Amino acid sequence: MTKLIVDGKEIDVPPEYTLLQACEAAGAEIPRFCFHERLSIAGNCRMCLVELVGSPKPVASCAWGVRDCRPGPKGEPPEVKTRSPMTRKAREGVMEFLLINHPLDCPICDQGGECDLQDQSMAYGVDASRYRENKRAVEDKYLGALVKTSMNRCIQCTRCVRFSAEVAGVAELGAIGRGEDMEITSYLEQAMRSELQGNVVDLCPVGALTSKPYAFAARPWELNKTESIDVMDALGSAIRIDTRGSEVMRILPRVNDDINEEWISDKTRHVVDGLRTQRLDQPYLREGGKLRPATWHEAFSAIAAKVAKANPKRVGAMVGDLAAVEEIFALKDLMTRLNVANLDCRQDGAALDPAWGRASYLFNATIAGIDAADALLIVGCNPRKEATVLNARIRKRWRAGKFPVGVIGPKADLTYTYDYLGAGPETLAAVARHSFADMLRKAERPMVLLGAGALTRGDGAAIASLAAKAAFDLGAMKEGWNGYCVLHSAASRVGALDLGFVPGQGGLSARQMAAFGTLDVLFLLGVDEIDVAAGAFVVYIGTHGDRGATRADVVLPGAAYPEKSTTYVNTEGRVQMATRASFPPGDAREDWAILRALSDVLGRRLPYDSLAALRQASFKAHPHLMRIGQVAPADTAVLQRLAALGGTADRAPFGSTIDDFYFTNPIARASAVMAECSAIAHGRATMTAAE
Repeated sequence: MTKLIVDGKEIDVPPEYTLLQACEAAGAEIPRFCFHERLSIAGNCRMCLVELVGSPKPVASCAWGVRDCRPGPKGEPPEVKTRSPMTRKAREGVMEFLLINHPLDCPICDQGGECDLQDQSMAYGVDASRYRENKRAVEDKYLGALVKTSMNRCIQCTRCVRFSAEVAGVAELGAIGRGEDMEITSYLEQAMRSELQGNVVDLCPVGALTSKPYAFAARPWELNKTESIDVMDALGSAIRIDTRGSEVMRILPRVNDDINEEWISDKTRHVVDGLRTQRLDQPYLREGGKLRPATWHEAFSAIAAKVAKANPKRVGAMVGDLAAVEEIFALKDLMTRLNVANLDCRQDGAALDPAWGRASYLFNATIAGIDAADALLIVGCNPRKEATVLNARIRKRWRAGKFPVGVIGPKADLTYTYDYLGAGPETLAAVARHSFADMLRKAERPMVLLGAGALTRGDGAAIASLAAKAAFDLGAMKEGWNGYCVLHSAASRVGALDLGFVPGQGGLSARQMAAFGTLDVLFLLGVDEIDVAAGAFVVYIGTHGDRGATRADVVLPGAAYPEKSTTYVNTEGRVQMATRASFPPGDAREDWAILRALSDVLGRRLPYDSLAALRQASFKAHPHLMRIGQVAPADTAVLQRLAALGGTADRAPFGSTIDDFYFTNPIARASAVMAECSAIAHGRATMTAAE
């Protein structure tokens, strides 16, 4: 530790700290524009100037290391002053420079009320400028469907450039020109293609980069802010949902170092318009081959009539990718009371079974554990498409050095270099003899990452067994470290598996239930990713007029994820609570309440009349669900049994389960913004004249 005196207060800080970090550790507030905790140091805005006693001029605290400070003439600790007249005058001078060319756009700028430049100019701005030259003008740039530019406001902090190159791993932005002619632009003014590009809007300290879909929509002081959880993938990223009245206006990230740090994917951020489009706001009943609006009583009566005639062995239920723990628990409870064993939450056919043990389907090393890992083997997975924020975390660890990455499966641009080992199960079975295996064995904490592309095949169980065996052979399973990690792409999957929503004794799987002639009645809880053959009477509970509603005979309108208070379990097994930010439209109701009302009509009344009572019942049956924000430890010994399971794997190469990152669920498919992003990503879009 190094002693330092900050504003007369003596503190001990690590020698690798910068002066900015040391000053903040002492409780001083240091203004900044270019500095960001998760980006490299640029040191080009100079707003963080402080007085270092003995230095002839102020120093940039973000770029000056504590170890570089010289002691006083008598050996006393270095002294820093953050509120001295010299410091204030220096910061006021920097602010005057920054405002030379900045336009007076605050009344029309979307950054108004959330602008760092506004805040700092209130503290360090002066009422007059010594500069009389005309303000420079910079042409606005086209950056795609998500980021709107007003480059007259840019102060060249380069946060966006560093984010694109360092975190997103797609070097799409850079600076051209020198001095007063310097501009931030994309390569040949093409659209940005990173799945994390929306984060540059949060990083921009002025209004140069703003959200194009959110342009001129609302001011921050008009919005109600609700902390919630993202369901666009299985990571459970921490988000904030901003609403005005009953309408969701935007979604922003929250800081959670255990999961998403402070980044979210573009799908998470900009799927908002999909919440308002193609929504189901009243029940529908199919008559004469067409769906017609109906009352709740008519819909429930039609369901009751069909269920009463059906044999329980010919009734089934499936759970979709966005369902929460509460409605899954209620649906399973109702089906159990109807003696139905045909249950499944794996509409993609993934070979996952709670009977194998909880450790067999969790990301056991945890997401934050990637930072501690020192080698990685990716099997049948494209993390850039399946979990973009997790891929950024892998890249962060890769940039830190000494982190070999091997891939078995489809080749893809993962934003970091890797050793391509092979395409299919044969490579996985022989990976212990591959030269890359030596790097894994030498590592202290290697990881084996198993994706949906390996598990959703017909031989998925054999692949899971091979991956578990490889984890043992390569040293990923040892005291204090479980490197066997399953990456899910469905937010509901781990919670449903924890609840045991899988076929019971003699029950049918999802693909069997969807086949022709196997069932008479089928309940779909937000199931939109599987085609159900003709024959069965289908009851769909969901939010959008997507594939499930199109096939259904009865449609019951449910609530989307911002419209209900729910619990989710993410891919690492962390229990998370999402809070209701708005209300469902029209006659739509929360999914658990629909099931509770339906149970009365079916004569199998569920014993809870409130959300609190439902949660108490689920906590009693599954105590680990009470540990909000925690990862309940899984028994790693079960992986020995999984490794010994065996089976025959075919020779087909692993594929990817996600063809289009922007169209993975009904909310995203209803979004015009996601459609435009998809068109750009696949080269189907061109710049319009207005852009």
